[in-house]
Amino acid sequence: MKIPSLETERLLLLAPSQDAFSTYLKFYSSQQASHFYGGPLSDEQIWARLKADLGSWYLLGFGVWVLKEKETNSFVGTCGFWKGKGWPTELTWWLLPCARSKGYAIEASKAAIEYAYSEFNWHYVETYMNDENLPARNLVTKLGGVKSNRCKFPDGLERDIFRLPRKNSGIKPIGQEIDS
Repeated sequence: MKIPSLETERLLLLAPSQDAFSTYLKFYSSQQASHFYGGPLSDEQIWARLKADLGSWYLLGFGVWVLKEKETNSFVGTCGFWKGKGWPTELTWWLLPCARSKGYAIEASKAAIEYAYSEFNWHYVETYMNDENLPARNLVTKLGGVKSNRCKFPDGLERDIFRLPRKNSGIKPIGQEIDS
């Protein structure tokens, strides 16, 4: 299995690796940063999340990429695709607070969406979020997302599902990050 790496104007989208653990730790140990993502988590839970993000590529053929800011060579978050057991596949992302409001989430999301349509040959890309997650809803609007459904999820909550259109993202494949 080869996990692709992508490049946008300001970001590298790379396979999850041990090198990103400190970024996962900063995000998932912070109540403020990670409250929409089940946080805060313990160090062991954070380590398991990183392993799950890498393992998703091998189990499902897709997953999240770790976002590396080109200018600083620092990891700043993740973006890609997630599917929990019994959950629909979704576009997902998270950013460290210091990387927010820079347009990185939209830049990375556009690259992930384009990759899903062009390389995974998906017929559609969807995302969903808790009703009170207004920053995520705003991003979906910027991406041109259209509400396609409202469903009850395995955790008992109802969420709107948004379908995301294909648009040219300007991504460039940059080779393969991991080969096994």
